[in-house]
Amino acid sequence: MRKIKITAGDVTATGILNDSATADAIWNALPISARANTWGDEIYFEIPVKAEEEKDATDLVDLGTLAYWPPGNAFCIFFGPTPASRGEEIRAASAVNLVGKIEGDATVFKKVTGGSAVTIEKA
Repeated sequence: MRKIKITAGDVTATGILNDSATADAIWNALPISARANTWGDEIYFEIPVKAEEEKDATDLVDLGTLAYWPPGNAFCIFFGPTPASRGEEIRAASAVNLVGKIEGDATVFKKVTGGSAVTIEKA
């Protein structure tokens, strides 16, 4: 099991990466530091990983999903509806590669504002 520690502004959470090729590339690139962008209840930021869309990529995700958005080389943390959502669903701007999940309450990321410092490291 590959645990990561995500610190965004004053929020710290633990995530678990899956065994996908994109998650492997992210794990091998750690630690990563960036500045958060927000889009509804999503934080995303560019990372130094280049990956193609995987065959199981999807735009509909679950609360707490960690994903990679190929068009922006971006790591994404989903913790609620986005502007693309219909109703209570959680929808990415376009298909994302699923790379993991937040352990515990992902809604803690609601406190993070755009421009906040974000770090992802091995836990």
